[in-house]
Amino acid sequence: MQRLKDRVAVVTGSSTGIGRAIAERFGAEGAKVVVNSRHEQRAEEAAAALRAAGVKAVGVAADVSRPEDAQRLAETAVREFGGLDIWVNNAGINAIGPSLELEFRDFLRVLEVNLAGCFAGSQAAGRVMVPNGHGVILQIGSIFGEVGMPMRAAYCSAKHGLLGLTKVLSNEWARSGVRVVCLDPAYIRTDLDVQDQAAGSYDDADIMRRTPMGRYGTVEEVAAVALFLCSDDAAYVSGSRVTVDGGWMGYGGW
Repeated sequence: MQRLKDRVAVVTGSSTGIGRAIAERFGAEGAKVVVNSRHEQRAEEAAAALRAAGVKAVGVAADVSRPEDAQRLAETAVREFGGLDIWVNNAGINAIGPSLELEFRDFLRVLEVNLAGCFAGSQAAGRVMVPNGHGVILQIGSIFGEVGMPMRAAYCSAKHGLLGLTKVLSNEWARSGVRVVCLDPAYIRTDLDVQDQAAGSYDDADIMRRTPMGRYGTVEEVAAVALFLCSDDAAYVSGSRVTVDGGWMGYGGW
């Protein structure tokens, strides 16, 4: 349907996982995409794969926790493609462990990337979008921005804060034509989940038992909702969160 025809999107953390799926779906819908990773080779490989599929794409190495890197991503979008219409704050890390033992530097690093990095990205995007009078900023949050989980002090703190940031930016920029929305996935099958299983003492069976739909979500399912939220179909959606969780948040039983 080309719902994003000729729009320019920056997707952070988009060399793998959810970010990669979002970049691919946006490109398939007509967007020009700036792909990002902390590693130049991974960013370029992901961008090359998009170009091979007929998508206009460039890869940019950047650490989203650094405001100057976020600014460079925005400048690249404007320089290469003539504007900036969509910004997806997807890049994120985790630090799982008992709160009595969690290293303070690890706690801070998660907040730097998962919360401060989203502010830096949103600010860089907003500086282009607000004067232009249009744009969408999509925060990729988590169900752990809505509930708590043992051994996730850093991650839950960052994702709870991201919901507050979403509301504030939406309030400030709504009359300038800029929408800010948070998408909260539950457990999605990615390489990051494989790493988290080892640190978090859970397995596939635990997730399938706890999720009412009885399965993991897929990156494509998250990307489909991201597409909706960043398209004109969601023109009156701002300042809110949308949960993609297979019924996780609706279940209160044992």
